[in-house]
Order: sequence, then structure tokens, then C-alpha cells
Amino acid sequence: QVDRYLYHMRLSDDVLLDVMARFQAEMVKGLGRDTNPTATVKMLPSFVRSLPDGSEKGDFLAVDLGGSQFRAHQVKVFDDGKQSSQLESKFYPTPKEVTQGNGAELFDYVADCLLDFMETKNLKHKKLPLGFTFSFPCKQTKLEEGVLLAWTKHFKVRGVQDTDVVSALRKALQKHKASFDIDIDVLALVNDTVGTMMTCGYDDQRCEVGLIIGTGTNACYMEEMRHIDLVEGDEGRMCINTEWGAFGDDGALDDLRTEFDRELDLGSLNPGKQLFEKMISSLYLGELVRLILLKMTKEGLLFNGKVSTALLTKGKIEMKHVSAMEKYKEGLSNTKEILTELNLFPSEEDCIAVQHVCTIVSFRSANLCAATLAAILTRLKENKKLLRMRTTVGIDGGLYKTHPQYAKRLHKVVRRLVPTCDVRFLLSVSGSGKGAAMVTAVAYRLAAQRKQIDAALAPFLLSLETLREVKNKMRTELEYGLKRETQASATVKMLPTYVCGTPDGTEKGKFLALDLGGTNFRVLLVKIRSGRRRSVQMYNKIFAIPLEIMQGTGEELFDHIVQCIADFLEYMGIKGARLPLGFTFSFPCRQASIDKGTLVGWTKGFKATDCEGEDVVDMLREAIRRRNEFDLDIVAVVNDTVGTMMTCGYEDPNCEIGLIAGTGSNVCYMEDMKNIEIVEGNEGKMCINTEWGGFGDNGCIDNIRTQYDKEVDEGSLNPGKQRYEKMTSGMYLGEIVRQILIDLTKQGLLFRGQISESLRKRGIFETKFLSQIESDRLALLQVRRILQQLGLDSTCEDSIIVKEVCGAVSKRAAQLCGAGLAAIVEKKRENRGVEHLQITVGVDGTLYKLHPHFSRVLRETVKELAPQCDVTFMLSEDGSGKGAALITAVAKRLHNVGQK
Repeated sequence: QVDRYLYHMRLSDDVLLDVMARFQAEMVKGLGRDTNPTATVKMLPSFVRSLPDGSEKGDFLAVDLGGSQFRAHQVKVFDDGKQSSQLESKFYPTPKEVTQGNGAELFDYVADCLLDFMETKNLKHKKLPLGFTFSFPCKQTKLEEGVLLAWTKHFKVRGVQDTDVVSALRKALQKHKASFDIDIDVLALVNDTVGTMMTCGYDDQRCEVGLIIGTGTNACYMEEMRHIDLVEGDEGRMCINTEWGAFGDDGALDDLRTEFDRELDLGSLNPGKQLFEKMISSLYLGELVRLILLKMTKEGLLFNGKVSTALLTKGKIEMKHVSAMEKYKEGLSNTKEILTELNLFPSEEDCIAVQHVCTIVSFRSANLCAATLAAILTRLKENKKLLRMRTTVGIDGGLYKTHPQYAKRLHKVVRRLVPTCDVRFLLSVSGSGKGAAMVTAVAYRLAAQRKQIDAALAPFLLSLETLREVKNKMRTELEYGLKRETQASATVKMLPTYVCGTPDGTEKGKFLALDLGGTNFRVLLVKIRSGRRRSVQMYNKIFAIPLEIMQGTGEELFDHIVQCIADFLEYMGIKGARLPLGFTFSFPCRQASIDKGTLVGWTKGFKATDCEGEDVVDMLREAIRRRNEFDLDIVAVVNDTVGTMMTCGYEDPNCEIGLIAGTGSNVCYMEDMKNIEIVEGNEGKMCINTEWGGFGDNGCIDNIRTQYDKEVDEGSLNPGKQRYEKMTSGMYLGEIVRQILIDLTKQGLLFRGQISESLRKRGIFETKFLSQIESDRLALLQVRRILQQLGLDSTCEDSIIVKEVCGAVSKRAAQLCGAGLAAIVEKKRENRGVEHLQITVGVDGTLYKLHPHFSRVLRETVKELAPQCDVTFMLSEDGSGKGAALITAVAKRLHNVGQK
């Protein structure tokens, strides 16, 4: 009979899965900026951004307002490696005149109770941080501020709604400050649900959900910042207080609400509000049972149809009665006793029926609570992109703790609804008090850590003044490199390239290009057309250079190169033609003319003997002669930076600067011949390869080098050399990051203070990881995955710090590069004697092309430091191949002009 009568309260798994989907949709609505104003589930940001990590310590106060009693606590947190804490509390009543009076009285009462507590604990002369647990819906804009949205439970205090409750508490405490000699700093406003999660999070680091199921009901969980539209920033996570009691206030649960739910709502303090809470929280379940029993009695189904005063009296049946009647182990004795006390003289059938009603009402509560909790767990799992998730839910509340079957039912249904989540349910001990202290302790820890991290990264923040200084020093060093008497000792070598013009569009013909600069070697055929159908067509083939040849004799190396050229000419069917050739040779060379280049020293793993100090063009010619199969006209030895400038110069005649920002860093530009003292002649221009990586080798920028730069330099292959390159190029940025991470880990700010084996390995942190980690599109989850690939087991907070470190290092690199480039464009402007210069810079290099922010910061810095120059940046395509052919073509054109 009862089953038939309460058929609508029995919810199948299909219905619960549907409730779960409805609640998920409500969560998304609450998180969206545009949809939040009309959402019933408010999804309030709590500004709690971090869970306890076990390193918290200190003495904290907490006050807890929101239950049937007001509580004051002192919490001691010990950093003893055992995560232990000690809690002392005192309980105070909350009389009706306080809970339904005015705001000033309420907060004065809270302040009085707190003072009494401090007096009994002898705490009056200490300055202690306080966490304030306030278990009502608040809109927070920071951790220590919250505007009350609405009173719930049995509270209805005038003049508090829409005001900041922390200010009200501070004001009440201020009144007592002088007379009682107290100094209390309210550091955090905490909802009891958040407090529960934090308390359990201290004992179990997997805890990222808090659930209250008692007089009221609510849940909170850690949400990804990128999904929280209401708060600025995308980094990390923040605890969201769902305020799920209002789920259904828009009619979303009307099909599941029974006539009894409607009747109960109409008789409540807030009709039409908190409808979900009224279906599941202990404040209302006893009343629901009363309404059902009343109707059944009126219909003659119970107590022989006799309606007693108890059944007619609102609030007469309480949750404690429902819990006691559901103690099956005690048979029907409890039920009989309770009903008799209520003057309801039941028969045995009545007792069985009433017990069954209680079971169905409390079971429905557990079912609905399980469905919404399952929605939160599913969202967490999707946020983490996991197929299976282990997590912990911290729980508090009288219904969960005291009802004989509630907890078991809730666990069972949750596990059925989300079989892919392994959930541990952890009962919170004094969550709302200790929790507020934990939030305060975490806030304290984060503030201290923030200070240390800021101190470590401060030397990477370069002021505009400092960048101007770098620009001026670069300018001085450029001049030293151009002057005859200072060139020998200059750190910026300013090597003449004997490239005396940029493309003018009349270049045409077939050219060969060779590109040697790493473990691969390329041969290219480049066809250049001029006139209206101007174009460049390229055909190339890549050949490997085996290690034994890289490190054998010079003769073997050049014979191998010529063998590759022969294969290519054969492959293209052009063996008989004597084509002009440009040779991109990306090693330091001293040139005496465009087709003479003496190797200064091998880099990049090459060690071929009998080459250093020799002319590489002669060595190539010798090898061609030895093979005696074909002849080539070697016109130019080319540096890849010059090739970059020439490639862009072909598209844009205004391009007179080339920049490489990749593994290495370098710049070249067209300088007036009259300024180049080490080359004869004053007419026209010549491209200067600055080799600016050596800037600072004389100590002129030591004031901006950090301890980390020094460590990277000392551990490099060429200590004391290429200092500017080591601060700006891709080859070294990852290593700077690694040094900072080691230092922060030693200070206990990262990776739980454990330096892993992989973090000790030089070169583990490649620059491509910097680019990936700093990508705006990358969630912290993916940052964690990258760090895991590197063998670094990181928390969400670790990932934020790593991302910040990468950002500081790459931003400084781009700014320093920009300061150097500003010196060059300013020099060009003065050379031309113009007020305002328009110029294009041809750029190549992975750092510029692939890093998400490098190019933007570089451009902004140049604009800031050279405001009279309008600089366009143009990406180069294949500077070392196409560029070499264009240099050859220009050299041929100028040679022909000279002959004429």
C-alpha cells in the first residue's frame, strides 16, 4: 500500500541518470558569464585556489556561524611531517533574537563570543589570523570578502543581505580592539562546505570535493579556472561552491516533486526557493514524513483514521525521529515508542507502514544527493581527461553522520552511477571550524611562497630603463666592431660578408646552393625568373653526414659533399652545366672576399681535421678537381643570417636587416661602406654579419646576468663566451628554466621539495617544451603531462609555477633581443639621416616562429625603444637554401655590372 502511495518517490537509475544530466547542464549555466544571472545553481567562486599540501603551520582562529550553535575554535597546525593538528573549541547558543534580529546585533554577538573564547584560552595579546565560516550563499570577489546573497536555514537577520559580511565582522571586532587589546586579522571567508573539503584535504591530498548533508545541503569542488567565466585568469583551479540547494527553483525538477513537496514548500519561510534542499536535507525530511502520514491517516490508511494533534502540528516530527524509526536492528520498538509519544497509538501494521514511509523519504534524499554528486564527479573526470579517476569526497552533516543507513545508500548509488570513479568518502572532523583555519593556513602558505617565487624571478623583470641601457651598450659595441683600432678586441665582431647589394628583381637564371650546418646536408637547384612572371622555383635533396665523416679528415668530409653534389646533378640531369653556386656554411668564418671564407673553428659536433684556419671554398674546389666529373662556379660563401635577409629582400626591397632567433641568435644588416673601417672603399653598402651572440663577453651586461645565467654559462661547452646568446637563444633557455626549477625545489616551493633524477639531467628541458608549456591554448592538465614526460610528477600548483618560470625566462629573452635590434634600427636611421625610418627585418628561427609570445614581445620592445622607426617583420622562407642562391644571383649581377 505504502509503495503504491509513494510510487513517485521511488526513483529508478534511469531517472537518476537524467537528474545527473540536468544538474550537469545547470553547472555549465552557473559557470558561464552570460548564463549565470539566470542560473539557479549559482556556482559561486570561493577564491580558494589551493588544497593543503602538508607544509602548512601556525596558530589560527576560526569562528563558525550557520548551524544551530555558534562555535569558536583555536587550531594549531604542525609542520612535523605527520600532518598533525590540534583543535580546541567552545560552543555558544544562537538565540532566536540573534538569528532573526538585526545585523549589528548579530555581529556584536559573534565578536563577544570570540572575545570570551580568547579570554578562556589566554590568547588576548597574540596577533592571530582568523578564518570565518559563514554557511550562507555569498558572492565573493576575493578570499576575504563576501556579499550575502540570501539567508537560508532558520536565519533571517535584517540589514545584512547585499552587504559584505567580513566588513561587518571587522567593524564589530574593531569596537573591542582598544578596550580588550586584541589584534585579529580576518584572512578568509569560508563556506562550511569548502571548510569540509579543506579539512579532509589536509588528511587526504586526493580530496577535491566537499559535501554537506545535514540541516542544509551543499557541495563544492575544485574547478579548472579556464571554465570559470566570472573570475579573471585561466591558470590553475579554484574551489566552486555550487549552492546546489536551489537546483530546481526554475522548475527543472517539477516532474519529480510530489504533492507533499509542494505542500511543504508553501509552508516554509522561503516558498519557491531552495527546492532541491527541501527534498533532501534533514531540516525538511521529518516534515515531509509528517505530511505523508497526515494524508494517509485522513484517508484511513493509518491509526484507524484518527488524526492526532501531533500530526497536525508543523515540525512535530523531526529528523531524529525518522533516523530512530529506521533502526531496523531494533525491530519496531523504536517506531512504536516514538509514535506513542506523539499520541498516535499504532498497531504493528501502522509501525511497519510508518517505518516504510521513513525509508522511502530518506532513500529518495540519498538517491537525489548521489545523482548530483555523480554529476560533479563526472565533470572532474572530464576536466582531467581521465578514463578512470580516483578521488576523495569530504563529507559532513548530521544526516550523513547519524542516520543509520544514509551513508551506505549514498555510497552505493554514487558507485553505481559513476562506475569509472573510485571514490573514497572521508568523514570530516569539525570541518567548518578546522576547515576555515585550513583555508587561512593555506592562504598564509601561498602568500609566503609567492614572496619567495617573486624574489627568484625578480632579476628577470627588466625595466624600460634597463632595456634602454642594453640598447645603448649594444650600440657602443657595434661601433667598436666597425673601427679599425678596436675591432680586434671587440666582442661583437661585425664581420664583413662582401655581399654588397640586395635583390632588385632583375636576377634570373639557374643556381646551385649547398647548405651545410648540421648533421644533414642539402643540395638545391634554384630557378629564378625576372620580369612580370617573377618567381623562384626550388628542387632539393637531403643527404645525411655520418658521424665518422663529421669527425674524420677534412678531405673525407669534402669528398663526401662532392659525392652528394654529383648524385644530385645526376638526379636532376644537369651534370654538364657549369652553374654558379652559393655555399651556406653555418660555422664561424672570416671572409676576405665574397668567395673566400676561412673557418675560425668547428661547432655543432663537427671535428673534421685539417680544416680550421683553411679556406673552405678552396677545399671544395680541390675536392671537385679530385673527382674530375663536373665543374662549378663557386660564387659566394654565405652565412644563414645573411641568407635570411636576402630571401626577404627579394620580396620586399625595404628589407636590409636579417635576424635569426632560434637555436642560436644573430643579426646582419646593410652598413654604409664609409663606416666599415676594416674594408677598403667608401662607396655603397655591404652586409655586416654582427655575430652579436658575443655581446657582453667583456662584462658590460653583468649587471643583468642572474645566478642562473652564470650556472648555465659555467656548465656550457664555451664558458665565458657568447653570453648574450646564452640569455636570448633557444639552445639555452630551457637550461635556464631547469636551473630555476632546481633552486625553487630546494626552497621547498616545487615538486614537494624533491629534486628528481630527471631534473638533475642537463639539457632535459628543451626549448620546444617552453613553447608548449606557454601556449595559451594549453590547459594545466597538459602542462602536467609534459612535465610527466620529463619525469617530473607535478601538482596543479607546480604546473602554474613552472609556466610562470618559463614565461619570465622567454619574455626576458625576447626583450633583450628587442633591445639589441632597436640599437641596429636606430643606427640605420642615423646612417640615412632621417627623422623617421621605415624598414623591414627578415626573420627566421624556431623561437620566433613557434614560441607563442616571443615574436610579440620582441616587436613591442623594438617599438618602445626605437619609436622613430617603423619596423616591419617578415618571416623568411629557407634563408640558407633560397637565400644562398639569391646572394649568388646578386653577386653575379653586380659582377656583370662591374665588368661593363
